[in-house]
Amino acid sequence: MKKLLLLTFILGLFFTAHAQFTGGGFGGGPKKSTVTGRITATILDSLTKKPIDYATVSLVNAKDNKSVNGGVTDEKGKLTLQNVSPDSYKLMIGFMGYKTKSVLVTTTPSKPDNNIGTIYISSTENRLADVQVQGTKAVIENKIDRMVYNAEADGTNAGGDATDVMRKVPMLSVDVDGNVQLRGGAVRVLINGKPSGTMASSVADALKMIPAEQIKSVEVITSPSAKYDAEGSGGIINIITKKSNAQGVSGTVNVSAGTRQNNGAFNLTAKTGRLSVNTSLGTNLAYAQDSRVLFENNTRTDTIGQTTVTNIVQDGVSKWSRKGYNGGFGADYDFNAYNNVSTNLKYNNFSNGGPGSADYVLNGMPFKNRSDMDMGFNNFDWNVDYKHTTKKEGEEFTISGQLSSGRNTTAFQNEIIGSSFPAVNNNNTGKNKEYTIQTDYTYPFNKSTTLEVGAKGIFRNINSEFSNDANQDFEYKQDVASAYGVISFKLSKKINFKGGLRSEYTSINFNTVKEGIQKNDYFNLFPSAIISQTLKGNATLKLSYNRRVQRPSLAYLNPFRNESDQFNIRQGEPTLSPELSDNFELGYSTFIKGSVINASVFYRRTGGVIESSIIPLKENGFEKTLSTYINVGVAQTYGANVFASYNPKPKWTLMTNLGVNTYEVSNTQTGLSTGTFLNYNIFGRSAYGFGKGYNFELFGVVNSPRRTYQGKTDAMVFYGASFKKDILNKKGSIGINTLNPFTRDLHIKTVNNSVTTLGNKTSTLYQSTNIYYPLRSFGVNFSYSFGKLKFTEKKKIKNDDVKQDQQQGGMGGVQQ
Repeated sequence: MKKLLLLTFILGLFFTAHAQFTGGGFGGGPKKSTVTGRITATILDSLTKKPIDYATVSLVNAKDNKSVNGGVTDEKGKLTLQNVSPDSYKLMIGFMGYKTKSVLVTTTPSKPDNNIGTIYISSTENRLADVQVQGTKAVIENKIDRMVYNAEADGTNAGGDATDVMRKVPMLSVDVDGNVQLRGGAVRVLINGKPSGTMASSVADALKMIPAEQIKSVEVITSPSAKYDAEGSGGIINIITKKSNAQGVSGTVNVSAGTRQNNGAFNLTAKTGRLSVNTSLGTNLAYAQDSRVLFENNTRTDTIGQTTVTNIVQDGVSKWSRKGYNGGFGADYDFNAYNNVSTNLKYNNFSNGGPGSADYVLNGMPFKNRSDMDMGFNNFDWNVDYKHTTKKEGEEFTISGQLSSGRNTTAFQNEIIGSSFPAVNNNNTGKNKEYTIQTDYTYPFNKSTTLEVGAKGIFRNINSEFSNDANQDFEYKQDVASAYGVISFKLSKKINFKGGLRSEYTSINFNTVKEGIQKNDYFNLFPSAIISQTLKGNATLKLSYNRRVQRPSLAYLNPFRNESDQFNIRQGEPTLSPELSDNFELGYSTFIKGSVINASVFYRRTGGVIESSIIPLKENGFEKTLSTYINVGVAQTYGANVFASYNPKPKWTLMTNLGVNTYEVSNTQTGLSTGTFLNYNIFGRSAYGFGKGYNFELFGVVNSPRRTYQGKTDAMVFYGASFKKDILNKKGSIGINTLNPFTRDLHIKTVNNSVTTLGNKTSTLYQSTNIYYPLRSFGVNFSYSFGKLKFTEKKKIKNDDVKQDQQQGGMGGVQQ
C-alpha cells in the first residue's frame, strides 16, 4: 500500500508540473513553433540522368552535425522526409559507387515544406561515408548511443526467423538454440521498445516464432541511460517490427518453405488524415526431426569406510515439432498538432514438443524409456499511450498504460519400462497478469541542455499450479516502483555529456504451500554517465559508465519440479537475489574510405551472478541429479569488440564481428575460484550483388567453448548461404537458402562436475551430455511489397527489468 501511495504521489507531481509548465516551461524562455514540414527531392545519376533507387539520405543539423532524420529513395529516385522542424540542415546523399553529396537545406515556420527538386550525384570508387551498404540499402547504422542493424535492407534474411537475424547483428553472440548474449553478458530483449509475453519464459523459443520478414531493424544499446529500466547487465536489444505508421496504404507478404521450417508473414499499414492503422499476421512450423541425445551421469559417494557409485547412461532420440502464430493491431490518432493517442494489441501462441525414447543402463542393468513432452505459450499485450507536446520545441509529456496476460502449460509423461520406477504423468499451468503505468516529461532549457524525468510502476501477479502435488503450487507477486532524472548538455562544441540517476524499489512476496509466505524486498540506485567527443572524419570517441540489475525471472524462481527425465530433475529457486553489475566502456567509431569500424573495450563487475547448478539427490534409494539455480559469487569481466565492414568493390560487402571477453567467478565465503578463461565469438559475412537484382551471400559463425563455475560447453560452428533475385519491378523477390548443407547435425557437448560435502559425506558428480541437433536445411522463399512504407516509431512502455531463462523450453512453464 505504501508503494502504491508513493507512486501515486510521484505521478501527481508530474501531472502538476506538466500543468504548470505547459505555457512556457521551467525557464520561461522563448517559445518555438512545433510546426513541422517535409523535405522532398529526386536523386538522379549525373551522367545517365536515370533515377538512383534506394540511395541512402541522412538529414543532419547544420549547427551540431547531428543526424535528425533519414530515409532511402524509391524506384523513381524520389525521397520524402516527414516531420522536419524548421531549421538549417545538410542533406547527405550516398550510394555505392557514387560520391557522397551534401546539400544545404533550410525550412522556416512560415515555409515548413521545401521541395529541393532534382539532385545529381556522380559516380566514383568511394563509398558512403556515414553508413555501410549491402546490395542497395543501408544495413548498418552507427549512432552515438547504439548500433542499428537494418534487417529489412538485408534480403538474405528471407525464410528464416528472428534467431537467424540476431546472428548477423554486431556485438551479439548467438548459439544454435538462439540464446543471446551481448559482449558476454545477459541481455534484455524488447519488441518495439517494450516487453512482450513471448520473451518472458524463454528468449530462445520466443525468437524462433518471429518470422525474419516481420523485423524492420535491431538496435543494440550497450550503454543505456537512467531513463531505461536498469535490467540487462550486458545491455538492451530492441527488435523493431514492420508494424508502423505510413502515409497511404502499404504492406508486405512473405512466405518460405524448407526442410527445417516454414514461415509466413503479412503486414499492412494505412494512414488517412489524422488516423493511421496497422496490422500483422505471422506463422511458423518446424518439422519434427530426430535429435539424438547421449547422456552419462556418474555419482560417487564417500562416507567413512564406504564408497558407493551410481552410473546412468542414456542413448535416446526425441522427435520434437514446433509451431506458432502471432497477430497484432495498432491504431494512432492525432487530435491536433499537440495531442496524440495510440494503442497496440498483440497476441502470440506457440507450442513445441513431441515423443522420445531412450535406452537406459542403470548400474549395468538395461531398461527402455518412453517419454512425451509438450509446452505451450500464449500471451496477450495491450498498450495505450498518450503524448502531449507544447509550442516549445522539444517539450513533451507522455503517459502510458500496459496490460499483459499470459498462460503457460507444461505437460510430460515418462515411463521406464521393465523397472520398479513409477511412471510419471504430470503438468504445470502458469498464469501471469502484469499491469504497468508510466509517465515521462522532457524539457529542453535550450538547444544544448535537456532535462528528462519520469516515474513508473509495474505490478505483477503470477500463479503456478502443479496438477499432482499442491505442495508445489507457487504464487508470486512483484511490484517495482521507479523514478529517474537525466540531463544532457554540451561541455564544448564537440564534447557532449549525458548523465542521470534511476531509483528502483522492488517488493516481492511469494507463497508455496510447503514453505508459506516469504518476502524479498530491495532498493537500488542506478547512476549512468556518458561523454562523447566528435573527432575529425566523422569519428566518435565515447566513454560511459552505468549500473545495471538482472532480476531472476519466474523460470529461475518457480519451484515447479520438472521430472520429464526422472533422473535429471529441474527446479527453480524462489530465494534467488538479483545480479548487480557496474559497467565501464570506451568506444571508438569511424568511417574510412567507405568502411565502417566500431571498436570498444569494456570492464564489468557483477555481484550475485546467477548460474545453473547440479547437485546429487538421493530418492527411493537411488542417486539422481537436481538442476537448479544459485547465486554463485562475483564475476569480473574484461572484453573487447570489433565490428568492421568493407567494400572491395562497389557491389561486394565484407563484414565481420569479433568479440572476446574473460570469464572468472569467485566467492570468498565458499572459497570458489574458477580461474580466468577466454571466450570469443566470430561472425563473418560476404555479400555480392551481381546486378539486375541478383544477390548472393555466405556467412559463418564460430562460438568458443563456454564456461560456467561447474563445467564447459564445447565450441560450436555453423554456416550458411543464400541467393536472391528481385522480381516484379523490385517489389518482389524469390530466393533459396541453406544452413549447414554439408553436415546434418550440430554436435553440442557439455561436461559438468560438482563436489558436495555434508558432514562426513562427500558426493562427487560427473555429468556429460552430447546433443546431435539436426541443423541442416534447404529452403525457398518469396516476398512482395506494395505501396510505399514510411516508418515512424512511437513511445512505448519498456519493462526491461527481469532476467530471462536462456535454456530452451524454460524451467516449467510459468510465464512473466
